[in-house]
Amino acid sequence: MLTRAFTKPKKSFKLEYGEQSRSGSFSDYDDCIVGFMDDLPLVSCENNGPPLSLKEVLRTSVGVMAESGRGLTEKVVLSKGKVCALKRFRKVIVRRNEFGRRVGRLAQVCNKCEYLVPITAYLYSRRIKLVLLDYYPMGSLADLLEGGRSGQTALNWNERLTITVNIARAIAFIHSQSPTTVKNMKMNVHGTIKPTNVMINIDMTARLSDYGFVQLAECGDDPDNKERPITSYCDSLTQKCDIYNFGLLILDILGGVKDPGFIKCVLESKESIKQGKISFFEFDVEGKERKQALKVLEIALYCTNRLPEARPSIDQILLNLNDILNSGTTK
Repeated sequence: MLTRAFTKPKKSFKLEYGEQSRSGSFSDYDDCIVGFMDDLPLVSCENNGPPLSLKEVLRTSVGVMAESGRGLTEKVVLSKGKVCALKRFRKVIVRRNEFGRRVGRLAQVCNKCEYLVPITAYLYSRRIKLVLLDYYPMGSLADLLEGGRSGQTALNWNERLTITVNIARAIAFIHSQSPTTVKNMKMNVHGTIKPTNVMINIDMTARLSDYGFVQLAECGDDPDNKERPITSYCDSLTQKCDIYNFGLLILDILGGVKDPGFIKCVLESKESIKQGKISFFEFDVEGKERKQALKVLEIALYCTNRLPEARPSIDQILLNLNDILNSGTTK
């Protein structure tokens, strides 16, 4: 059975609060906030969305799904049974009003695209800054890839291709945003494209999460970094860096390549991979599907070109991916 979104006990880690910064764990603050502070309403990003409060989302948290340098993601089961993902930021980089304006703009874009994770609500308080997102029970692409490598049912080629195309469509939607900049906020760049930010539906389609969050909160040290392979995702807020990161994501989907240091090796071995002399793909594939996978590998290598100007646009990538996808349906 495929890996599903999992939760783990809450960890403690330091939060920073600007002028009134102090250290502590989320769970320590939860006890204080829920028990002693006045309740605070969340600002809804949905039309006719149900009213939500800080106490409700904190009390209904059932565990941690992920933790990164930017914050903590928890699973919450609200009073009426709706399940959401709660993302709490470690250190925001904008003040209250600007935070609200930025989240509102991001939510408007996300809620218009079927390939982006919708933003439900947000809150900016002295101690906690959070956004509430739709929840996906299959978890992230990173969960599923790791599960397949650990002996659980691995994604097949068609699922991997569908996920790749879905994420390309999400990026294309973001890169097409106009105006490109609104009050010092870049609207046409994602900023953190990686497997942990790709959420998987039950039907194995994908949605891209965390659009624009790099413009809300600072990224500190990843608490799980010591346990994971070293990666070098580009952190510049440009479309060419989005393309580079998408290329790395594809290489991970195809053969588990996480370190850009291996890209040169893959380039040098490309002909041997094509001829089947070197095993690269981490899934069973042959015939027409293998030809498709090799074409997607070519796209990934173009995306990760060390020269930004040599990387293709997302429209070019999507055109090629759609051709590959359609080639699998023609006889």
